[in-house]
Amino acid sequence: MDLDRGKPVWPQVAEELRRRLDAGQYPAGERFPAVVDLAAELDVAPSTVQKAVAALREEGRLYTILGQGSFVSKGD
Repeated sequence: MDLDRGKPVWPQVAEELRRRLDAGQYPAGERFPAVVDLAAELDVAPSTVQKAVAALREEGRLYTILGQGSFVSKGD
């Protein structure tokens, strides 16, 4: 992923994750990758991914089960 470091990074990460969700890379009902794994893959700080995931959760694209992780919502 090519990031524009002149702009805030977390919205760019959120957009990349939206693209992946829309493409079906993370199927509905399945566990979403861990923040630390995504941070390593995208070469950004875990806090950046956490903020992007929080935005997707607010949009209803993801939900979290305490102690189990984040999951892809079923349907929009």
